[in-house]
Amino acid sequence: MTTTLEKPVKVPTFRGVGLRRTVTNNIATVLVSGSVLVALVPLLWVLYSVITKGIKALTSPLWFTNSQSGMTAFAAGGGVYHAIVGTLLQGLVCSLISIPIGVMVGVYLVEYGGGTRLGKLTTFMVDILTGVPSIVAALFIYALWVATLGFERSGFAVSLSLVLLMIPVIVRSTEEMLRIVPMDLREASYALGVPKWKTIMRIVIPTALSGIVTGVMLALARVMGETAPLLVLVGYAQAMNFDMFGGFMGSLPGMMYDQISAGAGANPVPTDRLWGAALTLILLIAVLNVGARVLAKFFSPKKV
Repeated sequence: MTTTLEKPVKVPTFRGVGLRRTVTNNIATVLVSGSVLVALVPLLWVLYSVITKGIKALTSPLWFTNSQSGMTAFAAGGGVYHAIVGTLLQGLVCSLISIPIGVMVGVYLVEYGGGTRLGKLTTFMVDILTGVPSIVAALFIYALWVATLGFERSGFAVSLSLVLLMIPVIVRSTEEMLRIVPMDLREASYALGVPKWKTIMRIVIPTALSGIVTGVMLALARVMGETAPLLVLVGYAQAMNFDMFGGFMGSLPGMMYDQISAGAGANPVPTDRLWGAALTLILLIAVLNVGARVLAKFFSPKKV
């Protein structure tokens, strides 16, 4: 009777694996942290420059209550009231058009479009619009609204061009926020017999509301700082103009461009106005962001 000796099984050793993982993790942490610091440096530098150079204009008692009507380029005084009103009016009209369309397109692409031809075509067109320069959008609206339909240059035409820039950003952010809503929430709602449209309105959108609002505010911040549509479609006015359908209109980007043309950098008066308008625009966007986040938190589902 013979017996065969089995070869001993080699047990794998993990000696050194833990050390390699620790070193790799530390290197990745250092690289990621360094990237964040590198990204923060220009941001903080820009904020510091704008605040230090623009605070002088904001401390004037007339800055937020007066316009530049009757002011010459080298005469100190006046304010930014007309530009704030113009920027808010153009941004408001643009938002009223863009937000419903953008959110509904995002809902369609996530909840209904799927792999349909219309969904693929819509995604393709949104990708194209995302990269369209502001001057191209302004020229398109000029050709359609002014040259073809015969309307005059106005703040409303500016809002229409900003709509083309704002919608794709809202669509993309809405898509991403809706996709991270757990499918279990939808299935639980369907199991209770709730229709799909009501599930979207009562469950999906409120759950993703905070992210959607963030995307909307990013889109609004982008369009409120655009200058090309203002120059092509309305022009800049130093006096107040509440009419969105006629006449030149003041705006913060337009005021900054006007001060550059007036000799900002060589003369201290337009230079102070330039930096003051820039700081005012940053503060205006910050206030709108804070207000939108407060509203989103108020209407979002409460944690139990």
